[in-house]
Amino acid sequence: MKIFKADRKDLDEILRLQYLAYKSEAALFGTDDIPPLKQTLDEVVAEYEKGVILKLVTDDNAIIGSVRAKEENKTAYIGKLMVHPGHRHKGYGTRLLNKIEECFSCERYELFTSTRSADNIRLYEKNGYKEYKREAVNDELIFVYMEKYR
Repeated sequence: MKIFKADRKDLDEILRLQYLAYKSEAALFGTDDIPPLKQTLDEVVAEYEKGVILKLVTDDNAIIGSVRAKEENKTAYIGKLMVHPGHRHKGYGTRLLNKIEECFSCERYELFTSTRSADNIRLYEKNGYKEYKREAVNDELIFVYMEKYR
């Protein structure tokens, strides 16, 4: 498995992976009505143009993981860390997280997940992130914002 910067031509495959990978997140809420499952290719292209998107590929060049980030005000905002459901719990999420951090020379990194995503929270804490706020989106969804300083 190798990690590379994604090319524009990879974005459609990354979006298909996103739809697959975020099904488990949606299941935590009993609905497919979550932003990662409604994102369009045009929106992914806009994120690509403003930041960095990485891809984790197999030896036969299948994309099985991805993460993206952008820098603003000396902070790298990391999002959409995903690994194909059939390849989880093998350390790929940690590798992607570490690699996206290396793409930025910021003082601070920030990301968020939901309170129901215990696996995500454990992964981020294991990699030095600490919760600094929670934000209720609605009665069901509460975001946990986490940060890490260089």
